[in-house]
Amino acid sequence: MVKDHEQKLAELKSKIKSYPDFPKKGILFWDIFSAIADGATCKLLQTLLLETIQVKYKDVEAIVGLESRGFLFSFSLAAALGVSSIPVRKKGKLPGEVVSYKYDLEYGSDVLEIQKDTIRPGQKCLIVDDLIATGGSITAAVNLLKACQADVIGCLAVIELESLNGRKNIPDGISVHSLIKHD
Repeated sequence: MVKDHEQKLAELKSKIKSYPDFPKKGILFWDIFSAIADGATCKLLQTLLLETIQVKYKDVEAIVGLESRGFLFSFSLAAALGVSSIPVRKKGKLPGEVVSYKYDLEYGSDVLEIQKDTIRPGQKCLIVDDLIATGGSITAAVNLLKACQADVIGCLAVIELESLNGRKNIPDGISVHSLIKHD
């Protein structure tokens, strides 16, 4: 018997651990690694992400994975869909000509970069990450992709921390979907 969508999400959520005061005091860190350490849950997560893409983002031409946990999903999703997998990394990690964007985190600031020649103008890109917190890294990725003239068709995350209101910081017109919403 195939589990319904809500049962699948509940099973996934039960496998995700959280750690208070990591990486610094006052932060509750949601650890996707605890879920994907189990093979069955890893497969379940990939299935849920693929189902969401196939329903909400049918025209995707590239999966853009954000450093570092977004990488875990981008390659396998892109391979399953037969589309490009494109990394967005922290400053200084990519060779060649890059586009950079500085953004704020819930516990500091950082710079993300993308290789300029990995994106075709007009390419339909879906940003994938493990977590939407303040929306800073997704906003940075949207701006990087737009600087490369890509068409950002949406953002897909495993978890969204609704209490941080990150969704409101993501540029207007960008479709945002999260599998699990948490206060």
